Amino acid sequence: MVEVHPAIIQDVEHRPKLTKTEAEGIPVIDLSILNCPYTSTDTELESLVAEIRNACKKWGFFQVINHGVSLECREKIELASRKFFGLPKEEKIKVKRNEVNFMGYYDTELTKKIMDWKEVFDFTVEKTAMVPLSQDPNHKELREFHNQWPQYPPGLREVCEEYIQEMQKLAYKLAEVISLSLSLPAKRLNEFFEDQIVVGRINHYPPCPVPHLALGVGIHKDAGLFTILSQDDTGGLEIKRKTDGEWIGVKPTPDAYIVNLGEATQVYSNGEYESVEHRVVLNTERSRFSIPFFVNPSHSTWIQPLEEKVNEKNPAKYKAYNWGMLFTHRRKHDPKTRDEENLPVDHFKA
Repeated sequence: MVEVHPAIIQDVEHRPKLTKTEAEGIPVIDLSILNCPYTSTDTELESLVAEIRNACKKWGFFQVINHGVSLECREKIELASRKFFGLPKEEKIKVKRNEVNFMGYYDTELTKKIMDWKEVFDFTVEKTAMVPLSQDPNHKELREFHNQWPQYPPGLREVCEEYIQEMQKLAYKLAEVISLSLSLPAKRLNEFFEDQIVVGRINHYPPCPVPHLALGVGIHKDAGLFTILSQDDTGGLEIKRKTDGEWIGVKPTPDAYIVNLGEATQVYSNGEYESVEHRVVLNTERSRFSIPFFVNPSHSTWIQPLEEKVNEKNPAKYKAYNWGMLFTHRRKHDPKTRDEENLPVDHFKA
């Protein structure tokens, strides 16, 4: 009999079913025209924006192909990831994150107070930022965000830095079409993350002896604007279908990225778009690797419904909150908790 640590066991109502339902209809959207904007037509752009709008309204998730990130760039970070997570535990914990430095290795992360069956490595574009500590705009602290790079694999730093640059470019493209899909100016959402603390993450989900009891990542919504995810061919990502609440698997599409809306976009759109719950299920035979890139607001940003989305017939549905204050508050109270673990939009309802 396999001995199971009680910290990983999900509540009965959240345990995954042994029979899986594979998603049908999650849009796969071609971004080719964004790679050559000077030759694309208005009609082509309007068609792309309509696809994005439909995907955001119906699913809150979509996949993108011909996104402009080279296959070589993705293959390099995937190979380096496998090498890093293949290291002995004593080597990985040399770059373990802590209450002071949020970047590096971690293997005891919680989602809604239950331990995820995974290990992660977080990295960022290093910078210094003023982080709000309260609603008083003058009450801030200077916080430095530094990476911790392991000695092995020796090229991990270079491939992560190259990857995060490519993901930033893709993030701006996606922000523009999402903004247009909300009938906003193309650059409207960009201003909210231009000074963000950029965070990339590498996830490793080892084979699990009790996949019917545990989750790789528990049920949650992402708190930021949106997340861009690369997953390998193992699969395991499931989303909660809006139409019936059924958990359905997102089948890996070669060379595609998965994009899911976060709660900040839900608030900015005043509920026109909705962030959708998702989770990661496990298996007994294969490891799973994924690489999310979190497009979050800048730490100084106040998140509230955009004025263009508020009128007499459609009043503001959410109260304003500060991203940096939320981030700092959560980390100080529980450094094991995921950044995007459980920002209940309902808490900020007006």
